[in-house]
Amino acid sequence: MTEIAYLAWRYLAYHRIKTAVLIAVVAVIVYLPIGLNLLLRRSAAELVSRAEATPLIVGAKGSRLELVLSSLYFEADSPATIRFDEADRVEASGLARSIPLDTRFRTARSPIVGTTLDYFEFRGLQLADGRMMAMLGECVLGAEAARKAHAEPGGHVLSAPQTVLDIAGVYPLKMRVAGVLRPSGTPDDRAVFVDIKTAWVIEGLAHGHQDLSQPEASGGVLRTEGDQIVANASVVEYNEITAENLGSFHFHGDPAAFPLTAVIVQPHDQRSGIVLQGRYLGEDQPVQIVAPPDVLGDLLKTVFTVGSYVTVGMVIVGLATLATIGLVFVLSLQLRRQEIETMRKIGGSRARIAAILVFEITSVLLAGVLLAAVLAILTGWAAAAFTRTLVAWS
Repeated sequence: MTEIAYLAWRYLAYHRIKTAVLIAVVAVIVYLPIGLNLLLRRSAAELVSRAEATPLIVGAKGSRLELVLSSLYFEADSPATIRFDEADRVEASGLARSIPLDTRFRTARSPIVGTTLDYFEFRGLQLADGRMMAMLGECVLGAEAARKAHAEPGGHVLSAPQTVLDIAGVYPLKMRVAGVLRPSGTPDDRAVFVDIKTAWVIEGLAHGHQDLSQPEASGGVLRTEGDQIVANASVVEYNEITAENLGSFHFHGDPAAFPLTAVIVQPHDQRSGIVLQGRYLGEDQPVQIVAPPDVLGDLLKTVFTVGSYVTVGMVIVGLATLATIGLVFVLSLQLRRQEIETMRKIGGSRARIAAILVFEITSVLLAGVLLAAVLAILTGWAAAAFTRTLVAWS
C-alpha cells in the first residue's frame, strides 16, 4: 500500500499545476452551497438575536425595515423623525418604558447615537474605562469607535456636518470623551453615545455664546431694547461645552416637539405590549409601532427563499463541473496509456495499476473537500462581521 501511495503522490506532485487546479475546482463546488447556507444561517442568527432583544420600536410612518435597521444598526442615511413627546406618550400609557433614539448624526468614522442612560442598562453595556456621560456635550464611545478615533477618557471627538456645505452654519460640536465601553460584539461597539440633548445641540436647536452683558462682548451687540440684547453676526458661538460656558447654552423652541428618529419600547409584560400596539393602529396615527423580530423575520424568509434557489443552481452547476472533471480524468488516462503500459511491463498487476489511479483521484477529491471544510469554518467565524458590514452598506 505504501508504494501505491508513493507513486500516486509523485505523479500528483510532478503535475502540480493540474493537481492544484483540480483541487481548487472540487473545493469551490463543495464549498459554495455549504458556505452560502452557513452565511445565511449565521447572519440570520446575528440579526434575529438583536431584534429579539428589542421588543417594540415607535418611529415615523414609512418603511418598517428601514426603521428597524436604523434603530438597531445606526446606519440609515437620513432616517425620518418623530416628536420627542412620542416618548412621553409611551411613558404616560403606564404600559411600558421608553428609550429615545436620535441616530441622524456622525463623527468622521462612527455613528452618533443620542439617547439616555437607560439605553446602556437595556443593552447590558458596561464601561471598560472612565464613566458615563453626565454633562451636556460629553460622550461615551463604543470599543471600536474608540479605536477608530484613537480616543480615550479625557480626549475629544468632533461631530461631522450633515452636508458638505453646511449652509445652516451649525459648527461641528467638540465632545469630551467621558468613557469607553467594553466590547459587546454588537453594533453598539461602533457608536458614539451622547445624551439626547447633546444630539439636539449638534443639530443647532441649542447653542451657547458670549455673555452679551459683559464689556468684552460689546462688539457683538447690534442694539439694546429694554432688557433684551440683540446680537449681530459677529457674536462668538461656542462649539465646545465646558463647565465654564455650560450656563450659556439654551434651547430654542418646545422640547416636546424636538426630533427623535425612534423610541425603543419596553412593555412591562406581553399583554401590555399587545395593548400598546393596538393604540397605534389607524390611519390617523402620525407614527407606527413595529416589532423588530417580525420585521426581520419577513426579511429573512425572503432571503432564505432566494438562497434556496441559488443553492439549487449551484448544485446543478457543481454536478456539471464534476462531470467535466471526470472527463478530464478519462482523457488523462488516454494520454497516460504508454505510462500505464510501462508499469504493466515492469511487473505491475492490473489491480495495483488501478489502485494507483484510484488513489490519485481520491487524493484530489479529499484535498478539495478538506479545503472546502476549512473555507466553511472561516465563513462561520466571519459571518457576524459580514452581516454588520452588509447592513452598513445598505
